[in-house]
Amino acid sequence: MDLNNAVQKHAEWKVKLRSAIAKHEQMDVATLSRDDCCELGQWLHGDAKARFGQLGAHADCVHKHQVFHDEVAKVATAVNAGRYTQAETMLGASTGFFKASSALSVAFMQLRKAADI
Repeated sequence: MDLNNAVQKHAEWKVKLRSAIAKHEQMDVATLSRDDCCELGQWLHGDAKARFGQLGAHADCVHKHQVFHDEVAKVATAVNAGRYTQAETMLGASTGFFKASSALSVAFMQLRKAADI
């Protein structure tokens, strides 16, 4: 698995959500809310758990990854309900989405450092 690519895909969620807002698209909230459906989540719950599960940084990264998906699902729920202005606001600075995205990036860097990967 290309870890950098998996992390980059998470960074691109803001663009995907904004696109869904602009196009008034419906989103699959059930899948988006799960942290084990994406490539990074599969790695965190699979190979990374087996190799690095004993590290506190792994547990923190898993937690931050779930929080990130929770925030994506909140925005997607607003989009699906037609609350486009609210959804756009939810993507702004200092929002739950912004904080979760930043926290996931930091947690992932800490895991890479702790696991020496």
